[in-house]
Amino acid sequence: MAETIQTHQAQPGDLVVVEGHRTGESRRIGEILEVLGKPGDAHYRVRWDDEHVSIFFPSSDSLIRPRTERDKP
Repeated sequence: MAETIQTHQAQPGDLVVVEGHRTGESRRIGEILEVLGKPGDAHYRVRWDDEHVSIFFPSSDSLIRPRTERDKP
């Protein structure tokens, strides 16, 4: 499983990557729309690649990374 890495304060526009939990299950990618909670206990409103929006609490199988120019549509 991937390790959650926070080298910066997550902000809207950053990406969430969640690895599949079972064999054959694909990786999910979403865009942070809003940061909720407080530093150290943050969670996020995320628009996933299937356009579904949900509240996401990071765990050990997720990675939050800054969006780069390469990621922009």
